[in-house]
Amino acid sequence: MSEAVQRVRSDDSPWEETFGCARAVAAGDRVLVAGTLPFNGSVLHGEGDPYEQAKAAFGNAVAALADFGLGPEAVIRTRMYLTHARDVDAVGRAHKEFFEAVRPVATLVVVSGFVDSRVLVEVEVEAYRGATST
Repeated sequence: MSEAVQRVRSDDSPWEETFGCARAVAAGDRVLVAGTLPFNGSVLHGEGDPYEQAKAAFGNAVAALADFGLGPEAVIRTRMYLTHARDVDAVGRAHKEFFEAVRPVATLVVVSGFVDSRVLVEVEVEAYRGATST
């Protein structure tokens, strides 16, 4: 039987309190990590550099999974949102560094912008608690 729904809140996200949401939610075997930006508190990592921003955002998302005892090997889906199509290769390189061994399904979309105009990348991840490395 699946466990009850669990929620994790981040200490450094101003939007969770403002919008009434959680950084990550586990329901049964699935763990969903909300849209994650390349911030540590109020500090933006990699300003102007999509590769560094993607690494920071994926790092933050994977850190949220750690609250459920999971790591990158449990990720089954990623979503990447970029403000510029020119950044696809840089963000793809960061994605590969985190997930090459697991090869989750991935979606990449170019959007018009984010809540902070300095942000070039936002990511989401979905993990499966029953996953094992292969």
